[in-house]
Parts: sequence; structure tokens; C-alpha cells
Amino acid sequence: MEQSAPRVVEADRSQLELRPFDLDSTIPQDHRARLVWRAVETLDLSGFYDRIKSRVGTAGRPPGDPKVFVALWLYATMDGVGAAREVERLCREHRAYRWICGGVAVNYHTLSDFRVVHGAALDDLLSQTLAVLMERKLVEVTRVAQDGLRVRASAGSGSFRRKKKLRQYLKEARAQVNAVKQLAEDAALNARQKAARERAAREREQRVKGALAALKEVESKRKTEYTGGGRKAKGEPRGSTTDPEARKMRMANGGFSPGYNVQFATDAAQA
Repeated sequence: MEQSAPRVVEADRSQLELRPFDLDSTIPQDHRARLVWRAVETLDLSGFYDRIKSRVGTAGRPPGDPKVFVALWLYATMDGVGAAREVERLCREHRAYRWICGGVAVNYHTLSDFRVVHGAALDDLLSQTLAVLMERKLVEVTRVAQDGLRVRASAGSGSFRRKKKLRQYLKEARAQVNAVKQLAEDAALNARQKAARERAAREREQRVKGALAALKEVESKRKTEYTGGGRKAKGEPRGSTTDPEARKMRMANGGFSPGYNVQFATDAAQA
């Protein structure tokens, strides 16, 4: 006698769930974020509040509490993070940063604007607060060492094309994509052959589009930047159809080759 099919509870990741949640329970009582918040609460932030135009009894959308932004930048500085976009990402994904936000909506614009508007006052405040916390052995500051390295790209020098040629390639690639689509009516080709040809045509179109986008970036930089010799770069810029991110650059051997300027960082304490 045959057995019936087994019964199991299958995974359903589209099911909506409502769960009780509070930010305060996401980090322990002795977490460094709580220490940072208590330190910020003791600071004189009257200068930050004086610049706020939204007042009780008047119209206007209230901004986020300056204590939140000061605490975020203080905590980020301790972690060696200085980019507003990275702090925004941490506020979405890292529980300590979410706890500091406490439900206050932040994005990289508000974080960056806060730092620019308060400038030197914020830098002095962060420096003094960090110095006190470090002197009392309450926190450790993460120092990051950064360096750059030029790496040879896989792209060949012959893959670089000027704008006029790239536009011609793009036109040909789009024509090829449309021609390949017509193969759907060709009964002599099987489904795998049709899919392979269409994929190859689309990949070529995307590579040419990437080269044109890279070319536009190079052109915009040339308007404001100069070469190491103090002169503007000569000749029409080119983009690679096989590796749009590659650039012609001087390598360690003194010659010019397609490559990348790779930036890397490491924790100085672990280096």
C-alpha cells in the first residue's frame, strides 16, 4: 500500500506578522549607546536649539531633536564613521543607532545638513566629549587606516572607444536585440538557443550603455580637474565596452594601462 504524501508546515515569507516591539529592549543596560546618550544629555546644547525656527504656538514642521543628531555623530565618530550616507544605513540596520534615533526619522540629508550648519561647534563638542570619555576609560575609539592601490583591469586597451563610436555600437546593439527577438518565430531554434542569443545581445547593449555612462563621468571631471602635470587632459575621453569602470592610468612600471584605483581601510588596532 502506497503512503500518502507527507504533511509539513511550509515557509511562507509573504505572511504579514504583527509583533510587540520596543527599542529600549534591543540593547542591554550597559551598552555603549546608553552611555553616549547620557553623556549628550549633560551637554549644553542651547546653541543648537536657538537656531530652530519652529516654535510652540507657531506654524512649521518641527525638526529632529539636536540631542539625537549629536549622539549619532558622536557614536559614529567613535566607530570611525564619517559619511552621512553610512550613518543613515546604520540607522536602518544597526540596533544601537536605531536605539539612539528613538523613532526620529533621519536621512543623509538631515545628518549632513546638521553637521554643516553647526560646523565648528559640533566638532568642538564631539572632541571634548570624546576626550572626557576616553580619559575615564569609558569608551574606546576605533581608528581606521585608509590607503589606495592601482590595480590592473582585465579590460584591454583596445576596448576603449570614443563617444561617437560608442553611440554607433549602441545603435547596432539595440538593432541586434530587436533582431534576436524575431527569432522567437524561428521553429528551427530551440528555446535554449533563443535565450542564449537574446541574453548575449542584451549584455552587449548593457556594456555599451555602461561605457557611455562612464564616459559622461570622465567628461564632467575633466571640466574641473587637472592632470598631475598641472595641465588639462588632452584628447577626447574614451570608455571601455568590456569594463566601464576601468580607467587609463599610470601604473607602477611608468606605463599607462586600464586599471582601478582601489581604496581599502582597516582597523588600525588590528593591523
